[in-house]
Amino acid sequence: MFTQLYKKIRLLKHKNKEPYSSLYKILGFYPDNIHVYEQAFLHKSSSIEDSDGKWLNNERLEFLGDAVLDAIVADIVYKHFKNKREGFLTNTRSKIVQCETLNRVAIELGLEKMVVYSAKLSSHNNHMHGNALEALIGAIYLDQGYRVCYRFIEKVMIGKYIDLDNIARKEVNFKSSLIEWSQKNKLEITFDLIESFNDNDGNPVFQTGVTLSDTQIGVGIGYSKKKSRSRMPPRWQ
Repeated sequence: MFTQLYKKIRLLKHKNKEPYSSLYKILGFYPDNIHVYEQAFLHKSSSIEDSDGKWLNNERLEFLGDAVLDAIVADIVYKHFKNKREGFLTNTRSKIVQCETLNRVAIELGLEKMVVYSAKLSSHNNHMHGNALEALIGAIYLDQGYRVCYRFIEKVMIGKYIDLDNIARKEVNFKSSLIEWSQKNKLEITFDLIESFNDNDGNPVFQTGVTLSDTQIGVGIGYSKKKSRSRMPPRWQ
């Protein structure tokens, strides 16, 4: 299973470099379980079937990494902005974990050279590198635990590539603005997946409804669940 997976990972064997050395340059430590990192870079378009008939890709690790990233970034933002209110903290966290920021950081880390994906994949899937970064965080969490994961996010991700004060002043996306507004006005708002389907190129498309106090106020569409939640419905532009 993992022998086949290892052969698919391009960077880990790129220019005859040892996989541990390649990852060390990004992570700042040597992995204990190299296989979980290999899977973190395997996009679902290049999924591999294991001996039990299960398809291996980085989606489960992305799910785990997304949750861990949210918790750690919340802690970092809370400690950095000591006198800011909840709405500001939520806003700032959203801007750090949004697709655009993660994709940029992933590319600056060099993950675009590591992600294994189908050559037929549409350019619409331009956040696959940010998704791989979340999967990498999930891999770090499984391999090294919470403390090492926290250190990677704080010292590498944020310390080298994200200026907290600058990003806090950055214009927010629709979702962040609406969350802050709803909190200020003590109104309940939810983002619910309405449906998902494939476009003409076979790429998954997600449609998310925005509900405010039991009334749907708009619908966002995007090539990921996160992107669909960040799209501003025309009535709110």
